[in-house]
Amino acid sequence: MSNEGEAGRWDLVAVVGPTAVGKSEAALRLCERLGGEIVSADSMQVYRGMDIGTAKPTPEEQARVRHHLIDIRSPDEPFSVAEYSELALEAVQDIRRRGKISFLVGGTGFYVEAVTHRPDFPPAPPDEGFRRAMEAEAEAHGNAALHERLRQVDPETAARLHLNDRKRVIRALEIWAATGRPRSGFKGREGASPRFERQTVFGLTMRRELLYERIDRRVEAMMAQGFEAEVRALRASGYDRRCAPMRSLGYNELMEALESGSDPEAAVALIQRNTRRYAKRQLVWFRARPEIVWVDMSEEMAGRVQWMAHFLTGGNP
Repeated sequence: MSNEGEAGRWDLVAVVGPTAVGKSEAALRLCERLGGEIVSADSMQVYRGMDIGTAKPTPEEQARVRHHLIDIRSPDEPFSVAEYSELALEAVQDIRRRGKISFLVGGTGFYVEAVTHRPDFPPAPPDEGFRRAMEAEAEAHGNAALHERLRQVDPETAARLHLNDRKRVIRALEIWAATGRPRSGFKGREGASPRFERQTVFGLTMRRELLYERIDRRVEAMMAQGFEAEVRALRASGYDRRCAPMRSLGYNELMEALESGSDPEAAVALIQRNTRRYAKRQLVWFRARPEIVWVDMSEEMAGRVQWMAHFLTGGNP
């Protein structure tokens, strides 16, 4: 393509933003137009069998553009931000060696930042004994009790994590126990340098009422596509809520419904509400990043993609 050489000056292009804003489709169109491949920055799409509830790219979409870091773990396998960073950077280097553009696409802020910047990872190796003790405490007293324990020692991280995000709550407590410092104290965001000399980050956003409408429709579409059957199949395979991914958004609500014997359809409104809250937290996270170039997706997508392509090929980096 005539513009591909100009776009090739970028070492990394990230496309981030809240769930349901249109990141995947925008990135697909940019990759097709400019010659790129997608590196997923979604903490749940790494797990096999979790397809509908994570809005994982379909086989048809993956045939349009090559994707990396999808379906690389089973739901019962641990996976850390540090591991993700290592694999993502390997993928980026591989894509660059083949003369293509790396598009980092997703809404998991920790994952995005682990690739775009050089984070200060806490010197706290996994402590399985501590983790088992915290899991037992959560089972005995509930996720809220564990979240409150974190709030007392690290209110900043607690405010960023949902109480049902047990895996990351326990990790934050583990860091505190091992180092005596809060997880938030290791961010070093103000002093973190960009990892690549030529990188840009697009943040997709849209009017709040439109985003919430898209979220509600997405959840309804997931149910129509067989989300409940997917959760039942995972459960039948032995993946229950002891597996951290099964406590993620959507899966947690449906698992709870199945375990209690209630109608899974009744969980739809709860999933929609919790997803809207999650999208709000994502926006708060990304809004704090001054390097992001914001793109309002409230209007027709083709025009917005054209603007981003122009930015990459002839705009001001």
